[in-house]
Amino acid sequence: MMTFNPQAYAGTRDENEQLLLAQLQHLIEDEPYRIANLANASALLRGYLSDINWVGFYLLEASGELVLGPFQGLPACVRIPLGKGVCGTSAARRETLRVPDVHAFPGHIACDAASRSEIVVPLYDASDELIGVLDIDSPLPDRFSEEDQRLLERFNALLARYI
Repeated sequence: MMTFNPQAYAGTRDENEQLLLAQLQHLIEDEPYRIANLANASALLRGYLSDINWVGFYLLEASGELVLGPFQGLPACVRIPLGKGVCGTSAARRETLRVPDVHAFPGHIACDAASRSEIVVPLYDASDELIGVLDIDSPLPDRFSEEDQRLLERFNALLARYI
């Protein structure tokens, strides 16, 4: 079941998801600056999702590393090689990873000791080129569901149209 911030969203799950996506589009549709759009997207997710302790983006550099982008939460790891940790593995595989227990993930990079579960969703530009990942951590084990994954993939697809 999708968990969300009840203070910000009081409708059904479908209504809340539609509202979230409409808010994202409203925030980014007239803004051409990618970093501003990613900053607003991370802030929007921080207000929408409950039981998370970090949400943000890592952007793919020409060097083949993911570099910290806009985020909400405690300071984080700055550079992650492709194939390393959950973020680097998701980017290398070009697939969403839901990790119910980060301590059981081989090579997990611990930026916040309070994190117990994680979801990482690849982010593509309008040309379908990988430009980074959306990373969300939770202090709860097994926090992220298939419904969360579908929503976040839709969120990233909408974001990709404007960055």
